[in-house]
Amino acid sequence: MDLNTVTFVARPTTREQLPTWTAGDAWLAGGTWLFSEPQTHLTRLIDLTDLKWPALTVTDNELQIAATCTVAQLDALPCPPDWIASPLINQCCRAFLASFKIWKTATVGGNLCMSLPAGPMIALTAALDGVCTIWKADGSVDTIDVVDFVTGDQSNVLMPGDLLRSIAIPLAAFKRRSAFRQISLTPVGRSAALLIGSLDEDGLRLTITASTKRPVRIALPTLPDTDTLEEAILDRIPDNLYHDDVHGKPAWRKQMTLRLAEEIRAELQGFKP
Repeated sequence: MDLNTVTFVARPTTREQLPTWTAGDAWLAGGTWLFSEPQTHLTRLIDLTDLKWPALTVTDNELQIAATCTVAQLDALPCPPDWIASPLINQCCRAFLASFKIWKTATVGGNLCMSLPAGPMIALTAALDGVCTIWKADGSVDTIDVVDFVTGDQSNVLMPGDLLRSIAIPLAAFKRRSAFRQISLTPVGRSAALLIGSLDEDGLRLTITASTKRPVRIALPTLPDTDTLEEAILDRIPDNLYHDDVHGKPAWRKQMTLRLAEEIRAELQGFKP
């Protein structure tokens, strides 16, 4: 869609060249949502393409995902055999309500910043203990866990002019046993519940997304029994935190959350360390 109120596109190549943020500005990365509907409040786009951030960088301790990394680039990442949780990457990429054409343009950072409950990159990075690096509008740098970055349906911690730079995932998170569950009202519909569990010597980590307005992480010191896990979910998620839209009512999402969590628990029981 043409954005006919936009009169200028800035193309910085360094952080120092980022223009001072003003009303009517928007960051442009993939633009798959930005160009999908009218944006009559916008007058300037700040294109991040020429910053040329490396899409994916593997260090001794972490995987660094640039906010501008596309879904297709992440999906194609070759993972070593000891990254036993790496199938989560492909599973979450395929949880998008999007075609492969969108994959080549849509970005990981854009999915986080849209902060939709069903955002599968939110689910992936939250479940793998991802940490966001944020370039603040005042020139400083801040970090925050992905699970705390998203605060609600289409809301997050970013203030005007803040820019999500990258997401870092510790390599240790890829070395945990994992289980993935997702459900939609229709075969190719938006996720109504997307849960990821992981297990190591420190216990169970269960990340709940899509059914809730924001990500919820539940950590238990050991693999629980059915009743203990259900009690933990009921204790952590009040009824008003379940999302309500055409893709699923809160009561149904709650039941699916409990069901999928039990499926994850049962699957991981076979991998108990």
